[in-house]
Amino acid sequence: MSRFHYVRMFQLVYGVTPKHYLRDLRIEKAKRLIVKGMPVTQVCFAVGYESLSTFSNVFKKSTGHSPSAYQRLHKSNLE
Repeated sequence: MSRFHYVRMFQLVYGVTPKHYLRDLRIEKAKRLIVKGMPVTQVCFAVGYESLSTFSNVFKKSTGHSPSAYQRLHKSNLE
């Protein structure tokens, strides 16, 4: 199966491309780790990003908040 055919079939089944599926999984895991109180830099590397700026940009586009702002919003969960 060609790469392009695989992407089309994946999108038919899951409704998103493999790239977006993986991004969504990473951001969901990052949100859980941030709420648990893990430092943002550690979260960035723990979910597979190599660049803090890339992680922050993707996180903000996905959630509407920067990782540190998201952590502040959910700080009451830590206490």
